[in-house]
Amino acid sequence: MKSTLITTPDACLLHRKLDLLLRTGSLLMDSSADTARIMRNLNRTMKYLDLDDNHLHMNIDYSILMVNYSDETHSFTKFRRCDTHKIDMTVITAVSHLTWEAIRNNYSLDEYEKKLDEIEHGPRYYTPWQIAVAAGFACGGFCVQFGCDWPAFFYASIAAILGFRLRMFLGAKHMNAYICIGISAFVATILAWLSSYISLSPTLQRVVPAFMHSDTPWHPLMACTLFIVPGVPLINFVSDMLCGHIQTGFVRALNTLLIVIAMAFGIGFAIQIFGINNFVTNLSMTPHHTYVEFAIAAAISAMGFSTIFNTPYKMLPIVAMGGIIAVCTRNFVNLGPSNGNFGLDQGLIMGSLAGSVLVSLIIVFISHRVHIPHQCISIPSVIPMVPGVLMYRALFAFIEMKGVVGEVTNGMHNLMMASMAILVIAIGTSLPNIFKHHLLESKRKIRYYDLLLERRKENQNHVG
Repeated sequence: MKSTLITTPDACLLHRKLDLLLRTGSLLMDSSADTARIMRNLNRTMKYLDLDDNHLHMNIDYSILMVNYSDETHSFTKFRRCDTHKIDMTVITAVSHLTWEAIRNNYSLDEYEKKLDEIEHGPRYYTPWQIAVAAGFACGGFCVQFGCDWPAFFYASIAAILGFRLRMFLGAKHMNAYICIGISAFVATILAWLSSYISLSPTLQRVVPAFMHSDTPWHPLMACTLFIVPGVPLINFVSDMLCGHIQTGFVRALNTLLIVIAMAFGIGFAIQIFGINNFVTNLSMTPHHTYVEFAIAAAISAMGFSTIFNTPYKMLPIVAMGGIIAVCTRNFVNLGPSNGNFGLDQGLIMGSLAGSVLVSLIIVFISHRVHIPHQCISIPSVIPMVPGVLMYRALFAFIEMKGVVGEVTNGMHNLMMASMAILVIAIGTSLPNIFKHHLLESKRKIRYYDLLLERRKENQNHVG
């Protein structure tokens, strides 16, 4: 079919529509949505804007979004940068709702743009100190999962709170992100090391009350920097690769690797400068707690990290339950008689897969009823299972290699265990949601066409 000539007024309108389309996509990318979700939202936005998909071409990259609209006569291309890459579940949810509401309520372009402004400049639910405190206690929850007692939980939390707040302060001063990570990891490790003297120093043992003594004084050093581990980018990386978005997924993976390297260097400098015992390779991570304690620690970690992700208050109880289900299922399948625990004794990989699949299946049904995107509940729920300690133990083993027999084996073991655990967590989180979207695709298309048909009838009535 021969395309019509695009006149100057039509060109101005088209430019505005393409700007709105790009702005919608950049909001999602800058809020750490996975690429498949970005594509679904942009396709809905394209239908709302009445853009012909036969003429529209989109390219989604980690740093730049590009859209081209062309026919036989004209070609319009626009770009938009994505620079912030924060994690904001509220924005992801709001944009998803907006793309449906715009079609359903027949928004004008001005109304749609106003809604985008409100989403982009909307306030965060938590203050910096609230986020730091919650993230610190989340790290303490990790510490319990590694086998620490409750006094050590508080020491790990305090070190993480101060380290995380320092990272936020340095970031506000526009310092390089990786330097911020290295410095905050260094400081948090030193604070956790100093806390061990409360339990190890004979002088302090006589002064400090008994309830402040810990039988696991070294465990806070394993967990105090886990607020740095980029769990969401890791899961998005695997999700992007599974969905065929190789380039974007690879960039996410590379950025994640740089973050973990910066964290490992910060911890390594603290160990070398202050002569800290090598807790990185020798300290056992096998817990011996009751499942009630595992549940409490998982809920604390899930809700704590949710504040970093700007998850709405009303979703915190759901995320807490998701974290409990994921971690307790993982531990039941993972632990067993071989390590003095109750469970199936199937190992970390099978446990992580079982926990992530189960919680993701449950959230598939919950998200449809509460009208919250699956990612905004499932990812905070499985974050307490991300093996951050194994990741930096692997890197530290290679950084500190001195030619001792078994160093390479130890490093590779930790690396493979961490990689496999992350892979199965991401697969378990993504696959139920992917299958749901495939099963519902025909229903979604019918819903699109019904809403668009209603919209066109309303527009015709207004014209008439």
